[in-house]
Amino acid sequence: MLARLFARFDLALHQVGEGEPIPGTYWGEPEAGILGPEIYVRGDTPLHSALHEGCHLICADAGRRAHVKADIGGDYAEENGVCYLQLLLADELEEVGVARLAADMDSWGYTFRLGSTMAWFEQDAADARAWLEAEGLVDSLGKPTWRLRC
Repeated sequence: MLARLFARFDLALHQVGEGEPIPGTYWGEPEAGILGPEIYVRGDTPLHSALHEGCHLICADAGRRAHVKADIGGDYAEENGVCYLQLLLADELEEVGVARLAADMDSWGYTFRLGSTMAWFEQDAADARAWLEAEGLVDSLGKPTWRLRC
């Protein structure tokens, strides 16, 4: 299901074997990794991690996306866009949705000034959505456009 979602963006998802190192992981295993325009996960990789790293690839400009090795960089606005987009994409995954992913993000340790991921998403993320719209990654209704940032 996750591979199909990323394929809509022409991104490849690679599953590494149990106990094998995850290429390109920034936070360390079992967190997802990115190398070039590819996402690496293992069976124990948290879904929020795979979505977050994939959204980094979606939100990065083409130059950074092509040459990333674990840390894609980006600014504050882009990071917020990544977090917002990963929540939107969770709704595209059967049996996941925004609420479940927000709870997973809170459990992992994401922090937002309103105290929870869901509160941020619902009440304080207008700037993140505006950034995504300005970059052509969501439409005026806040729905994914299934394009990568140029």
